[in-house]
Amino acid sequence: MFAAFDNFPALLIWLPLVGGILSFFMKSEKTAKATAMFFSLLTLGVIVTNLFYTDVKYQLLNQVSYVWLPGIGASFALILDGLTRTLTLLTAIVVPIAILNIPAGRYKNPNIFYGLMMLTFCGLMGVFMAIDALIFYLFWELALIPVYFLSSIYGGEKRIKATFKFFIYTFVGSLFLLIGIFYIYLKTGGSFSIVSFYNATPTNAEQMWVFLLFLIAFAIKMPIFPFHTWQPDAYEQAPTPVTMILSGVMVKMGLFGVLRWLLPMFPYAAKAYAEPMVILIVIGMLYASFIAIKQDSVKRLIAYSSIAHVGLMAAGAFTLKAVALNGLFIQMFNHGINIVGLWLIADLIERQTGISKISELGGVAKKAPILAIFIVIIAFANIALPLTNAFVGEFMLFNGLYQMRPWLAALAGVSIILSAIYTLNMVKNIFYGEVVASVNSFTDINKVQIGMLTVISLLIFVLGVYPTPYFSMISETVGLILNKFGTN
Repeated sequence: MFAAFDNFPALLIWLPLVGGILSFFMKSEKTAKATAMFFSLLTLGVIVTNLFYTDVKYQLLNQVSYVWLPGIGASFALILDGLTRTLTLLTAIVVPIAILNIPAGRYKNPNIFYGLMMLTFCGLMGVFMAIDALIFYLFWELALIPVYFLSSIYGGEKRIKATFKFFIYTFVGSLFLLIGIFYIYLKTGGSFSIVSFYNATPTNAEQMWVFLLFLIAFAIKMPIFPFHTWQPDAYEQAPTPVTMILSGVMVKMGLFGVLRWLLPMFPYAAKAYAEPMVILIVIGMLYASFIAIKQDSVKRLIAYSSIAHVGLMAAGAFTLKAVALNGLFIQMFNHGINIVGLWLIADLIERQTGISKISELGGVAKKAPILAIFIVIIAFANIALPLTNAFVGEFMLFNGLYQMRPWLAALAGVSIILSAIYTLNMVKNIFYGEVVASVNSFTDINKVQIGMLTVISLLIFVLGVYPTPYFSMISETVGLILNKFGTN
């Protein structure tokens, strides 16, 4: 069953897994990092190559399906389609950046750190490609377990409390998800395949409550209000490479679950809950944005900013409008790129100054003009300035909200103004003004750091100016979701 290396999904599982296992056995930090970096770049190469094999004639190269547990109807089934390519490509970009950014001597037992990072990579790839509900659940847990250890072993001073809170939230969410999966499994007559789950026939009344089981699990992972309280603490206390993966990729597990599983399985409940969900999410967006304005910690500001931006994506999903879903697909990718850029710069500053409080920083641009250029680019993307990548996705998401309820679009639009306030204030207070004592010895970024930020900046501009190829890739997947609702 696991012997196949003759297609893309198999390689995207095996390369991170083998890289992680080998990293555990590397004795030196340099070798462990090189191993993890090598296999993460190989994985990136595979998914980039796959972008040239999206035609239906390459179906056999883009799908894995082996009988796993025939007695209960479970198969090891994976697929690469428009939605999957979006998130596997994002993951394959974020992980090498996170690994490359780790300085020598940062973590003790680095072989364990890099091994756990690669196992998380493997789990995320499996979550995004799984088309068997049991396999989806197993990879869902595989992606989370290494993060528990990474955060609890290598995190900040308050890591135990933050990790425990993260564990409780995600454990409860996973329990609800498992109950929901087995309930629908019983309705299929004995199959975990995604097709069987789509064709299951729960009554409208059953849909209304089983929908909530899946929704809670996915809402915790995004997270959206009021399931968000684990996130700021986890982001602040986790090691920065882990936070990059949490905020850039792992929150997309919840959005992915909504698109791949929740909406297609429960069309009646999705329509019934759509407007209340959007109202609740918009309230959460405004709440997170106001909280972000008051933050003095760079890390907590970025965390609350992420809650607001992910909230807009979640709201777009529940509009059930084609324009919003198209915007959501591209915005999942764009948000991941932009938020990783913010975390990368926050880490570069803290690494040199030992400070993460905005009020204790100032004048960094005079010491690091190249870094200042990159923060301005990424900040403009974070507030969705035209010609940046986020503008495309957010414009379409607001369009979908307007089609649903104009007043909801107007209310959600306030978050754009608030985003500009907290993002630009952060840039102004940290990078401009008089040089404070804490940055007197600050030096500009090196060639490797320039390279990472250049990749992020290029993605910001390319997808902001010419997103057409991306929309061509995802159009079929959006149509399949909307067919369940007879809408456009």
